[in-house]
Amino acid sequence: MDYNFKEIEAYWQKEWEDKKVFRATQNDKCEKFYCLEMLPYPSGVLHMGHVRNYSLGDVLTRYYIMKGRNVLHPMGWDSFGMPAENAAIKNKIHPAKWTKQNIAQMRAQLKSLGFAYDWEREIATSDPHYYKWNQWFFIKMWEQGLVFRKKANVNWCPTCQTVLANEQVSEGVCWRCKNPTQHKELEQWFIKITDYSDKLLDGLKELEGKWPPQVISMQKNWIGKSVGAEVDFEVVAGGGKKDALKIFTTRPDTLFGVTFMVVAPEHPIIKKFKNEIKNFDELEKYIKKAASKTNIERSQAKEKTGVKIEGLSAINPANSKEIPIFAADYVLTDYGTGAIMAVPGHDQRDWDFAKAFNAPIIEVIKGENSSVAEAAFEGDGKLVNSNQFNGLATDEGIKEVIRWIEKEGFGKRTINYKFRDWLISRQRYWGTPIPMVHCKKCGTLPVNLEDLPIVLPEDVEFTGEGESPLKKNSAFVNTKCPKCGAPAKRETDTMDTFVDSSWYFLRYTDAHNDKEPFKKSAANFWMSVDQYIGGIEHACMHLIYSRFWYKFLHDLKLVKNDEPFINLLTQGMVTLGGVAMSKSRGNIVSPDEIISKYGADTARLFILFAAPPQKQLEWSADGVEGSWRFLNRVWRLVEVIDTLSDVKADQKEVDFQKENLLRLMHKTIKKVSADIETKLQFNTAISSIMELVNALYSYKFHVRDGGVSKEVYKNVLLLMAPFSPHLCEQVWKNLGYEGFISKGAWPEFDEKMIKDKIVEIPVQINAKVRGKILIPQGAGHEEVKKLALENERIQSYIEGKEIIKFIYIENKIVTLVIR
Repeated sequence: MDYNFKEIEAYWQKEWEDKKVFRATQNDKCEKFYCLEMLPYPSGVLHMGHVRNYSLGDVLTRYYIMKGRNVLHPMGWDSFGMPAENAAIKNKIHPAKWTKQNIAQMRAQLKSLGFAYDWEREIATSDPHYYKWNQWFFIKMWEQGLVFRKKANVNWCPTCQTVLANEQVSEGVCWRCKNPTQHKELEQWFIKITDYSDKLLDGLKELEGKWPPQVISMQKNWIGKSVGAEVDFEVVAGGGKKDALKIFTTRPDTLFGVTFMVVAPEHPIIKKFKNEIKNFDELEKYIKKAASKTNIERSQAKEKTGVKIEGLSAINPANSKEIPIFAADYVLTDYGTGAIMAVPGHDQRDWDFAKAFNAPIIEVIKGENSSVAEAAFEGDGKLVNSNQFNGLATDEGIKEVIRWIEKEGFGKRTINYKFRDWLISRQRYWGTPIPMVHCKKCGTLPVNLEDLPIVLPEDVEFTGEGESPLKKNSAFVNTKCPKCGAPAKRETDTMDTFVDSSWYFLRYTDAHNDKEPFKKSAANFWMSVDQYIGGIEHACMHLIYSRFWYKFLHDLKLVKNDEPFINLLTQGMVTLGGVAMSKSRGNIVSPDEIISKYGADTARLFILFAAPPQKQLEWSADGVEGSWRFLNRVWRLVEVIDTLSDVKADQKEVDFQKENLLRLMHKTIKKVSADIETKLQFNTAISSIMELVNALYSYKFHVRDGGVSKEVYKNVLLLMAPFSPHLCEQVWKNLGYEGFISKGAWPEFDEKMIKDKIVEIPVQINAKVRGKILIPQGAGHEEVKKLALENERIQSYIEGKEIIKFIYIENKIVTLVIR
């Protein structure tokens, strides 16, 4: 019978769906396992990166189902976002319609791959039934003082008269009209995520050993907790006008080496001293130029640019020396205080700037053979040129200088974070409406909870120009104050889409609840997620936002534990020609093409076998062909076992080969189980199954082995079921086994059977292998010698010869030297 994968896969996908094989229910009688891949954006087309991600989760899901666990494996759609709005502008189609079409297409693709999802729990974040709870959480955060509004810079296109996301600005140019952009201050909504900085850091300790070390390191660096000192530098201008520049430094021991100050071009001190600054026109031009760059472009620029602020200077409080102040775009207002003290002798960035602007460089830390003539010395050493602190080592110097500045009153010890509050305002349509109202009498306040959800209006026009389409919709904007009933204006900003993905894993636990985000009992049963799978690119946004959200809900006593994801797997990307697949490069391989030509099981097997999950996977047409051939070998095994004629051999040889096959089967069960459950090394698991299949093909005693080969074949199918489930279901049925193999019991190994009782070793005579003998595991020298010399084949070589040496290496080889 031919392997007709199209019929087989369509049949079993329908069977699984009709019989609700993967439906999850709360069942306290067996241990739960919650497996989750990061939900996709519905772009409309699956790529091989998706296939890899979801195949990894599917193996674990199917494995734990077969292990008897109560498994939850849901799927949904991160369906709000800018691409839908761009599509609406370009194609004159409503974002909701475009999104629903894409979801339908991608859902069909996922089903064609046979993934074991509980589709009854499917969600879409653009559904009002879902984003109602985004709004509910927002109001709860407002009530807890975690939501606030303030002015912040946005990317603004003066031509299109619209706000742009960072992704829509490249080299200071608008993606749409190709004209220069600028920064503009607008009132923005923020979530005070910084209140959770220490909780987020502390929580990383319990994730060590369960999350990739690089993700933990990236989150620590993103939060960026550092202990140092806040120092005030007096600013002086003509006419006796004064102010202060506050800076934070982790190296107060270098205070005597400060030779200039640098402020961000947007720093308020520039506006404050506008009349005193002598070169304000030059400075203003530089500020406009800086406004056209993104923060990333500014912070990563190799060439340091800046303008010396004429008419202003600062006083170094350590030595009372007057020092210049520069404006430079590598200093950002949203990091630190927007001003830095420059120590060119001991900070390379400051050294480069000092060389470019001819500022003095002073050595105040002396290391072994150190010099600041050719580069900054950034290591530890002893303080020099630092008055009473000379001779102190770096660590002691930091402590003593902090004590001194606190005593003198121009600074204090403090803890600083790189972490910034989460700006969630988006001046776009396709997102969750922020549930706030602006009333002239009552101010800004949330809507009543019973009025949720605040639903996006559908009658909007998309042009890509001007303000958000919501602002032009008077029926949406004009409302009544929830407190006094007077006419009021509804907030027209929508939420960052990272809000949508910060708690979706909880909604899956109770996906259709219209009374609350989820039942506590459901969340407490399924959470935390036992295995989370997604790209490492989400380490410092989605994964931090989700951890924060979960900790907030823990504080509200809505969840019992403190971390949402117990184990994290970050899979490598899929590449073609050494580079990531992308439409722009034209190197996309469509899953539909592979499924049509080879079937879903082949696509799954290749993507799981070609590389370890954490590593980059290079697409290979030859590799796909190899996976296809292997599946056909598994399919044909039933014919081999049933029809292969027996060969002549004594019973001792039959028993030996039979025992070896059984031993390999038990070893394979043990290795595949460990590779899936403990190591997440699916490629080596598949390799082990391949070895067992090869052994079955080489095995010649199917008729005389008492059903051993059929037992091994049965276990091959069980081991392969998580990887290539359609084929395994069909063969399982063909062999007459009851029920779904997907619900079958995972095979157990016998530790006693794994140990080799009899081993086959070569016998070498005068450096040439002349035969092999079977010996008991661990047999002694004399027993092995007797077996070797009694072997008929060996006797034919040594008859009439003198044995000079007999060497036996235990369980490895026998060597004879004769003459």
